[in-house]
Amino acid sequence: MHLDIGVRANTISSWEYYMKIASIILLIMSLSVTSGCSWLGWGDDETTEDETAGYTEKDFYDKIQSSLNSSNWSMAITNLQLLESQFPFGKYAEQAQLELIYAQFKSAAYEESISSADRFIRLHPQHPNVDYAFYVKGLSEISQSSGFFDSFLPTDSSMRDIGTARNAFGTLSELLTRYPESPYAPDARKRLVNLRNQLARAEIHAANYYFSRGAYLAAANRGRFVVENFQQTPAVPDGLAVMAQGYKMLGMQELSDNAVKVLAANYPEYPTLDQSGAFDYDKRPVENSALLSKVTFGLIERLQPPAYDSRAIYNRSVRDAGLIGSNGEKKEESRSLWSWLTFGLVE
Repeated sequence: MHLDIGVRANTISSWEYYMKIASIILLIMSLSVTSGCSWLGWGDDETTEDETAGYTEKDFYDKIQSSLNSSNWSMAITNLQLLESQFPFGKYAEQAQLELIYAQFKSAAYEESISSADRFIRLHPQHPNVDYAFYVKGLSEISQSSGFFDSFLPTDSSMRDIGTARNAFGTLSELLTRYPESPYAPDARKRLVNLRNQLARAEIHAANYYFSRGAYLAAANRGRFVVENFQQTPAVPDGLAVMAQGYKMLGMQELSDNAVKVLAANYPEYPTLDQSGAFDYDKRPVENSALLSKVTFGLIERLQPPAYDSRAIYNRSVRDAGLIGSNGEKKEESRSLWSWLTFGLVE
């Protein structure tokens, strides 16, 4: 009996000992992590606030300008926020809000930049530089629609979610409507042309997808939407071709013939039209790269649905890139490194 009690006492004391050791280890780790944060510069905000204690508004502004000139966006953002919090009605308050929008944009904090721009527009609708807030907001929305790999790989932004592109189009359109003489208006107009082309092309991508799913009415409606709402874009001939193909598959021959007539009259060189202007409904101007076919080395093939993409003919930027020969025929593009590395599975 006494032995059992002794064993239990020893067990309890051992357990308490190990708990103390564990507590000491946890305390040491906590101290290490805390000190490590300061070593890595994670405590810069507190340090900056200490350094700027007693700063006047002019001191803040001079320090901010130094950070902006040296492209130290993180430091500039921190000090701009401190300036606004300590001098909300000061001489540099409104200018600091504008520079905060810019610094957040340059640091790729696009959501924050858009939010700051919206706040400035709401608080200062009559400010002489409110057009700048609209402009940088539009740039941030455009940047949101770009992917991380766009700088490294050939990507098609019109095949991604175009919600942010629509937002950018609306923002820049509002800028031009309200401030047509703004110094940012010329660049905004150029960007709107590109955004409009991107939105139109996204509708064609959607139509091609609907063809692959057998949703011919939805495809035809997408084509009609492009023709009616995105005139003078490179996607219009594809929109007409989508309408011709979609209505043909729906058995609406008269509507299909009307689309073909308009296509032949305005775009006689379209790939699916012959010399007499007849539309070849069986021709597939865009071959969908079927992964199953590539994996099986062509042993398994599936019937390709209709797909239209004539940017190589009607898009000036593509033509200027040298993808169209002097005879008007599309040049064979060289395979990218990414295509070679993946044996053609990813083009």
